Amino acid sequence: MKKVFIIAEAGVNHNGSLDMAYRLVDVAKEAGADAIKFQTFKAEKVVSSKAPKAEYQKKATSSDESQLEMIKKLELSFEDFVKLKKYCDKKGIMFLSTPFDHQSIDFLYELVDMYKIPSGEIINYPYLKHITAKNKPIIMSTGMATLGEVEDAINTIRGVNPKTKISLLQCTTNYPTPYEEVNLKAMQTLAVAFKLPVGYSDHTLGIEVPIAAVAMGAKLIEKHFTLDKKLPGPDHKASLEPAELKEMVKAIRNIEMALGDGIKKPNKSEIEIMKVARRSLVATRDIRVGEIIKESDIIIKRPGTGIPPKFKEIVIGMRIINDIRQDEPFRWENFK
Repeated sequence: MKKVFIIAEAGVNHNGSLDMAYRLVDVAKEAGADAIKFQTFKAEKVVSSKAPKAEYQKKATSSDESQLEMIKKLELSFEDFVKLKKYCDKKGIMFLSTPFDHQSIDFLYELVDMYKIPSGEIINYPYLKHITAKNKPIIMSTGMATLGEVEDAINTIRGVNPKTKISLLQCTTNYPTPYEEVNLKAMQTLAVAFKLPVGYSDHTLGIEVPIAAVAMGAKLIEKHFTLDKKLPGPDHKASLEPAELKEMVKAIRNIEMALGDGIKKPNKSEIEIMKVARRSLVATRDIRVGEIIKESDIIIKRPGTGIPPKFKEIVIGMRIINDIRQDEPFRWENFK
């Protein structure tokens, strides 16, 4: 079974500090994540000066600044991302970053093995076409989208390159996401509708929901994390701290092992237990050579090392060829 691909979403939780971004890489690696993902953008190309903040952003940041001013503080330079890529390679964790503008799409081409499309760009067809033209696998979040909008985005991608590998993430664009808005079953709907690998991008508090998503068939999990939930910034409060991230990864690995291969058969550990827990046909008395077995000669008891109970009717009427002691299991070698 191919293991679940876990993306530790650092996003902008570095607060514009390269040193903090390095520390986030260390945390993601220590937690056992497969990849760490950042966000690459030029603020002026993404947000207009008139754009308001989302409600969760207003609660988590200063009310005196615009969305553009907030985003500008969280921007890393292209040079910083080159350094982060090298640091990730050194640490042995995959580097990913979501591009939020066309310049960033082009810049990241040399740094990433796949592109991540955020939920907000699912209706941005020029953006989708530009990314697809780079001929790399795509992971697309589907927050805020209808099934029809997801289909249109996939068709837009397929129109540029029918062979593009696409994975879809069920997502709710709300920070934090209340449980009643998670809708994990929609992930399964995406899998049935589009026959593509699906996963879940989580914005809930805690680790229960991504674990449940894996149990429901998620192939990818993306989860925000931070060094400290008390840090200033829009996403820290809805992110996991290092110990929580590590706990989530461990739980996911346990769940994916527990899912197994789906073949119903005894496990190795059960083979020996079977001998103790199952029952056999057992003699109710001492029986001598030549006697014919009657129903009253048989009781069904543990252990399961003798003739299984399902053969009781066959054994009745058979002749013994060697002595059997009371409470001893019958074996096929006891009969002609």
